[in-house]
Amino acid sequence: METTLRPRRDFGALTARRLKAGRLFAQGQPQATVVHRLGVSRQTASRWYAAWRREGCDGLKGAGRAGRKPRLDGLGRQRLQAALLQGAGAWGFATDLWTLDRVVTVLWKSAHLHYSRPQVWRILGQLGWSRQRPARRAKERDEAAIARWVRDRWPRVKKTPAN
Repeated sequence: METTLRPRRDFGALTARRLKAGRLFAQGQPQATVVHRLGVSRQTASRWYAAWRREGCDGLKGAGRAGRKPRLDGLGRQRLQAALLQGAGAWGFATDLWTLDRVVTVLWKSAHLHYSRPQVWRILGQLGWSRQRPARRAKERDEAAIARWVRDRWPRVKKTPAN
């Protein structure tokens, strides 16, 4: 099944539509004309008219953003990015591996903000961080010896199909 994402609102177009309503009001057009020409409800046209009467076209400009302001603002994101770049060891963790729980802890210690693991995952994605897994290799690994084995020994022990 294909999932579709809701399209983002075009705030510029919405503002332009409200300002067009303001021009119609300034020309003396009734609210009914605004309803028909712009395809909005009567209640919307009434709210726009009241705002236009109170403040003029400035009253029809958008609020600037949709939804609540994020708790972790731009400066907080910069601080989180700096903390992540310091490494987990700098924050008292035993290894230098970042986990979502560790990032939650750092957010609490640095900004007194509590985020859930899914919220932290979203924030990390917005900061450009992605899921990484360390290569599980022994510290004593000898690459030259492995290359020799693959070159010399492997062809002799490899099974081949019988002809």
